[in-house]
Amino acid sequence: VQLQAFGGGLVQAGGSLRLSCAASGRSVRSYAMAWFRQAPGKEREFVAAINWSGGSTYYADSVKGRFTISRDNAKNTVYLQMSKLTPADTAVYYCAADALPEVVVNIEYDYWGQGTLVTVSS
Repeated sequence: VQLQAFGGGLVQAGGSLRLSCAASGRSVRSYAMAWFRQAPGKEREFVAAINWSGGSTYYADSVKGRFTISRDNAKNTVYLQMSKLTPADTAVYYCAADALPEVVVNIEYDYWGQGTLVTVSS
């Protein structure tokens, strides 16, 4: 499975951005998917996850109510809609896939994309 994240860019504080993660190589419709981020000088952190059907979603407290993860299994793509962005959201955002269908907390994901940079200016 290859994952490619795109949609990052420069946005002003309070703005919105939608990230996409396109999977190739095989269908990820039965995989749980997630977004992580890594800010400069900080460790990678969990942002959001979604189970295989999209029926269950999980969010870090820092993004709850502002970010929405979704998926389109027909397009083999996962999205992260981000709104009310703040400079603290500046980071490289990575998508990841886990071969299990349901989200498992603190699991090591099997596949990772290359990351897309989101910069939020104040």
